[in-house]
Amino acid sequence: MRFVTPVALALTLALTSGVVAAPAFAAKKEKAESAPKLNVSPAVIKPLQAAQAAMAKNDFATAKASIAEAEALAKSPDDRYQVNAVRLNLSISTKDPALQGDALRAMLDSGLVPAGQVGQFSGIVAESDLAAKNYDSALARAQTALKAGYMPQAVNVTIAQAYFGKAGTGNMNVEPGRTNTVNGLAALKAAIESSKAAGQAVPAQWYKIGVSRAAAAKSPDMGEWARLAYQAEPSGENLRTLIRIFQQGNPNISTRENLDVLRLMAASGGLVLAGDYLEYAETASRLGIYGEVKTAIDSGRSKGVLNASQGSDFYQPAVARIAGDKSTLGAAEADSRKGANGKIAAATADAQMGYGNYAKASELFALALQKGGVDADEVNTRLGIAKALGGDVAGAKAAFGAVQAGARKQIAGLWLTYLATKGA
Repeated sequence: MRFVTPVALALTLALTSGVVAAPAFAAKKEKAESAPKLNVSPAVIKPLQAAQAAMAKNDFATAKASIAEAEALAKSPDDRYQVNAVRLNLSISTKDPALQGDALRAMLDSGLVPAGQVGQFSGIVAESDLAAKNYDSALARAQTALKAGYMPQAVNVTIAQAYFGKAGTGNMNVEPGRTNTVNGLAALKAAIESSKAAGQAVPAQWYKIGVSRAAAAKSPDMGEWARLAYQAEPSGENLRTLIRIFQQGNPNISTRENLDVLRLMAASGGLVLAGDYLEYAETASRLGIYGEVKTAIDSGRSKGVLNASQGSDFYQPAVARIAGDKSTLGAAEADSRKGANGKIAAATADAQMGYGNYAKASELFALALQKGGVDADEVNTRLGIAKALGGDVAGAKAAFGAVQAGARKQIAGLWLTYLATKGA
């Protein structure tokens, strides 16, 4: 994926006999520095004047030939600087980025570029080298631009792309791909920070690239990049990535914990593939939450992700039990209120939540906490889920905030990340 960088150029060139003024070359809103005083050979000036006259008539072929003639006659750094200054004008007129890069590169190599323009010229040459896949040269030029303080929000992007280019698209978990990827991620993070400091919006694409590269290199920062990607663009797809990273990093979570993760995927629109819906339905089925099994399969089928036969092993037994299960909920609630601890209340709340009765589930989860004798972190997690699905964002945040430790705390954190994008 290619980044978009905000480098824009403007150029004017005055050419006279004798001492020739170099281009006043500046990015938008920047003041150009005074041109160097050059002693250009008369033999070089003549074809350059011819090139200038030809460009004024849009006769670019003649201009190019005249510049080549002047280049053949150039002997000194002053001569070469001015020849390439005119070539630079030609590149702007013909909208030729490769020619522009060649001209700026030669001007920089002459050593005559004013100090205040070295950063800009180097940044643009770095971008040209990047386009040509000359990654090491791009890095060197970009580092010069960065040292000069030129547009770090753009130059760091060039550095990131150059490192990613060196890493390639193969196995980035082995050297040198891993180191190049890690260096590229550091540059991308610096570009993000510089953009924010400059008051510029950071493209959501940058975070997605960060996630992709971090995942390929198996970087421990992968989860952080996924979190930033979701914050930048709070979509179900981005939250799904964050959730899957959590699951991969916590392969030993319990079935009950995994159900609460899958509930978040469902709530955020992150169920995308057939396997997502089937995993959700199977997990709910193993825990005897029949209403949720039916909801998961029905949702997948209605969206055309599941066909009529997929999930039947879970769906048919669940549907057959729903009526009988619902008929017991009234008695279960009465037992919950009489129970010595909160276990019956928590189990009944689970069933009520599976049927979409979020207010009743919240009431019973709160009762379970009050009576005690239950896993408080699990019950608070599910109280938070019931309140979130029921529209009580503030109450959900409070419940998730009460979760204390372990995988449950991480799961609550995922829900809080999701709720941070929702209104009160």
